[in-house]
Amino acid sequence: MLIKRKIFSTLKKQIDLPEIVVLTGMRRVGKTTIYQMVYDTIPSGNKVFFDLENPIEQMIFEEKDYNNIWENLKSYGITSTERAYIFLDEIQEKPEIIKAIKYLYDHYNVKFFLTGSSSFYLKNLFPESLAGRKVIFELYPLDFEEFCFFKKVKIKFKKIFSSKLAKKNPVQFEKLTKLYDEYVTYGGFPQVVLTEDYEHKARQISDIFKSYFQKDIIQLADFRNINAFRDLMLLLFQRVGSKLDVTKLASAIGVSRETVYSYLSYLCGTYFINLISPYSTNVDREVSGARKVYICDTGIVNQFAKVSEGALFENSVFLNLRKYGKINYYQKRSGAEIDFILADKNITLEVKCSGTERDYKKLQKLSQQLKCKEQYIISRKYSKMENVIPAVYI
Repeated sequence: MLIKRKIFSTLKKQIDLPEIVVLTGMRRVGKTTIYQMVYDTIPSGNKVFFDLENPIEQMIFEEKDYNNIWENLKSYGITSTERAYIFLDEIQEKPEIIKAIKYLYDHYNVKFFLTGSSSFYLKNLFPESLAGRKVIFELYPLDFEEFCFFKKVKIKFKKIFSSKLAKKNPVQFEKLTKLYDEYVTYGGFPQVVLTEDYEHKARQISDIFKSYFQKDIIQLADFRNINAFRDLMLLLFQRVGSKLDVTKLASAIGVSRETVYSYLSYLCGTYFINLISPYSTNVDREVSGARKVYICDTGIVNQFAKVSEGALFENSVFLNLRKYGKINYYQKRSGAEIDFILADKNITLEVKCSGTERDYKKLQKLSQQLKCKEQYIISRKYSKMENVIPAVYI
């Protein structure tokens, strides 16, 4: 049975709007499945779904005269009598198709739904001429809320942090904590979540990583030293939640700092890592500051590296926080630090496996200096302490 992701309702609303819809994200996060569900909800029969990894289906668009593409589509049941809906999966496999899409969009009554496996390629694929014609959505592995839904556990997650705090109770926490253990250990890729056998989960995670490395790095990227790239990835696993020293990384893998920066940019652009900057009211200082790294999925980290329980937990919290907007961290010159700041919401967050009064007082003091109104400790264990929110509610 197909399970709807939270983004499904948003994509469904796009059906009647004119813009080209682009859904991007890592491989195996469920882009194709969601589009198939959207496709099935369209009542019109004037629709078609193509997989551009299939060379036969690529040929449909290999026409110098783009009007001939429309003629080709007629053999798939597409007509000009009503609006047509064309779904194109994995457009990075056929980058030259973008010009044809623009032409067909401008000259025919057609709605396009596109998927691509990375923002890195999509940002370079789409010319400025598509400005105003497209809307882009990003899809990630499941957050814990969706994880629970996939596990058929009914729980309403509050969006406001003060409401999350008010909702916590030890009985419900005990019901959720085992699920959270599984979520942290095996991550949120849908096919992994839906697999019950733990050995099979591990094999699937390994296959997901191999697929990413083979298709997004070896086949699509233009890096001469693949071994150095691989070594950097392994080093990043060990540095989850830590600030990156690019000079040390460059020395460790034997490449220039500029090469490391290009590798990091690629890993970010293909959704494999997330880099967050230090919080500052000075934009230049924020951009130039050392960034902290988090990996796309805790299951991948757990499979390929030995990291501390605290680091893995912090990574899982980050993955669940990004739906709330921009995330920064904060560190004073003295070394005092706040794990996460949601500046747009005026909230500071400290991640602890088990928070203490001392932890909260420290957070409160730093938050007051930053003039942040709300501050909470996100804990792995249940705590009766005020201002401590168990991670199962994030």
